Formats: sequence, C-alpha cells, structure tokens
Amino acid sequence: MSFAAAAARPPQNSEAEIAAFDTVCERLAGFDPELSFEWVDGFLAALAAGPRLPPVDEWLPALAGDAFERAFADPEDHAQALSALQARLTVLGKQLDAEVLLEDPEALRLDPLMSEWTDEDRAKLAEQDSLNAEEVASVQTGGLWAVGFMDGVEAFPVLWDEPADEEAALEFGQLMDQVAALMLAPGSEEFKEHVLQYYPKGDPTRDELIAEACWAVQDLRLYWVEHAPRPATRRVEPTPGRNDPCPCGSGKKFKKCHGAAA
Repeated sequence: MSFAAAAARPPQNSEAEIAAFDTVCERLAGFDPELSFEWVDGFLAALAAGPRLPPVDEWLPALAGDAFERAFADPEDHAQALSALQARLTVLGKQLDAEVLLEDPEALRLDPLMSEWTDEDRAKLAEQDSLNAEEVASVQTGGLWAVGFMDGVEAFPVLWDEPADEEAALEFGQLMDQVAALMLAPGSEEFKEHVLQYYPKGDPTRDELIAEACWAVQDLRLYWVEHAPRPATRRVEPTPGRNDPCPCGSGKKFKKCHGAAA
C-alpha cells in the first residue's frame, strides 16, 4: 500500500526487490512470527531515520535475533537474504535523504510497506484466531509498521537518546507520538487523548494518521541533522621525546625502552 505523494514519486524498490524482501520476511516469520514484512519495514525505517546507520553486524541481530541465521544457514541463501533487506534499507535511506527533504519540505517521500486491513479482513481474523473485540479493533493498517519502527528505535537507545533540552525534547516527543498513534486501537482512551491533543477539529481518517506518521518520520530525520549525538572526544597523549624518560616508569630513556621500535 503506497502513501507517498504521486506528484513527486520518491525512489522505489522494483517489484522483484519487493518480492524478494517479502520472501525473506516470510521465512523469518517461520522462526519468529513477529517478523512480518510490515514490522521489518518499520524497523528498517527507524534505522534510516536515525542520526546514523549502525553497521550491519549490529542492526541485523537487533532486527532478527538468531532467526536470520536459522532461516538462512546456507551461505548463498544468507547473502541473498541480506541483499534483499539491504535493498529495502537503501531505498528507505534515499526516501529519507536529509538534503532532499530540506530542498522540498512539502513533499511526502516516505513510502512504507503496510498491509491494508478492512472491516471484512478483521472479521475473518476474529473467526480464525478467536480474538475479542478489543484485539480485533487494534488490528489496523500501519499498526505493525509502527511497532517495528518503535522497536527499531528501542534497539539503539544510545543513538535515539531523548534530548536534555526541554524544547528539543518536546519536539522529539511530539514526533514520536505521531508514529506511536498508529499502534493505538480506535476508540481506546489513549487514542481519544491523542485525537484531542493533535486533532481538535475532529477524528482523523486512517490515511491521515498514516500520512502524519510518515511526515513525523521525515521530521525525525531532519531533527537528527541538528541534534545528532556527538562522538566521545578521544584524548591523544603527546609522544615523549626520544631522550625523555619512558612514561612506563622503567627509568630508562624512551628511545631505549618503548620508543626503541618507533
């Protein structure tokens, strides 16, 4: 399901890439049911929206745990599956390219992969899985995507550390609220509070909620351009002169001790 503006079509994955991505997620879900293509897409979107992209040996275990290694034990399968995930991540990175977002701030570029749920779909789900009314109501388009996004944020708390500045923290919190709203069941107290705070003119449609969540993710990407965490300062001690005492405490001159190999 596509929610990006058609007027300025953002970069997209090919049909073959989407099919490969879907296949990878199906196999992962066989080992961990939470790893649906929608959840995985939300997780990858969080990676693309953050202050910096973690290396693959950090984000892949955070995303799939040991399910990836179990599902793709064969080296060739492993490489192809990883390539499918990276192809999707690359496109999400292009959709959330900060420079392009700044050039055209009125363009909605993020185009998430979401399953569209109708009332008929929810009724069938209730029959198959014996869900109660509250559980059925919580099954909404974009809900799993938002869960994946939030899980992607929580997987890297150092990167997504909430700012200490009060004004920046308020902005950050409001943007996160717009994404988290997709996880709320319509009619719930939390949803009513969200609508009251952000939509005083009346209840938003599902498409409006999804669009606002996508705008919020784009704004989060731009937020990190200004508020990216700074790397720790590395203190480099000056190298002793060759005739200075060696800092190891041996009493010898540096050139006769640890400086001999320099």
